[in-house]
Amino acid sequence: MTGLVCVKPDERTRLFYRIHVYHGRKHESKGFTEDDYMQALTAAHQQLHAPIILVWDNLNTHISTVMRQFIATRPWLRVFQLPSYAPELNPTEGIWSNIKGSLGNFTTRSIDQLAATMKHLLKRVQYRPSLINGCIAETGLNLGLQPAPT
Repeated sequence: MTGLVCVKPDERTRLFYRIHVYHGRKHESKGFTEDDYMQALTAAHQQLHAPIILVWDNLNTHISTVMRQFIATRPWLRVFQLPSYAPELNPTEGIWSNIKGSLGNFTTRSIDQLAATMKHLLKRVQYRPSLINGCIAETGLNLGLQPAPT
């Protein structure tokens, strides 16, 4: 899974996410590739209709040459790297923690069933901007967020 916690002035806080399902097939990537991240960032930019200031960790695909070239050619994208291991500064980690807690003693029959459950849980988070704001608040970041309308 990959997720973007997005804050835009005078709008509700949003979560964009993508899920990659690995079935173990020949030539199938096990995880997200640079291209997957580039597509997710481009889609978020198109939906937000605004420049993106991206703060992310030092995952190898985030700092690869291909990704640096992509970033350099996108004037709407500015990137700041988190310190090497700082999950407490990443609001998306709070989202993942919340999702994992919702799974409890969940059992599944297939990877596709797990993916469908994860999409359902992530969709539920999307409609709870106060939860997303709480994940941001846990990082200590003060982005001037307004309480979500009820």
